[in-house]
Amino acid sequence: MNEQKKSNKKIWLAAAALVAAVAVLLGVYFVTRPAPQQGGKTIAVQVVLLDGESSDYTIQTDEEYLRGALESIDLIEGSESEYGLFVTTVNGVTVDDSKQQWWCFTQDGEMLMTGVDTTPIADGDHFEITLTEGY
Repeated sequence: MNEQKKSNKKIWLAAAALVAAVAVLLGVYFVTRPAPQQGGKTIAVQVVLLDGESSDYTIQTDEEYLRGALESIDLIEGSESEYGLFVTTVNGVTVDDSKQQWWCFTQDGEMLMTGVDTTPIADGDHFEITLTEGY
């Protein structure tokens, strides 16, 4: 029975350590995540198609996140998911799932690690939306 208590104690200690680690990581994330800039701002957006053809847009907005800015000029459409908007159409071009197409969002050439709902924008930001083929 003594072995059983030691085993249970180790499990509880491990669980407590895991909860503490998650709490610390969440705290670090909330302290260091980029904050949206409030007020008026101007951002540049470039849409690039498979053939290399591109369209450039300058958006003046009070929105704090990328989705609001893009929707303000009716540039994107998609479907809602538990993670936010899943963009399927940009500038009237809809992805073809049978060709494994998707829209890649980058900022100054670096892939975004957040969705359009949670990507904060600041005055002078430059984003690229590129139609990509293949997963």
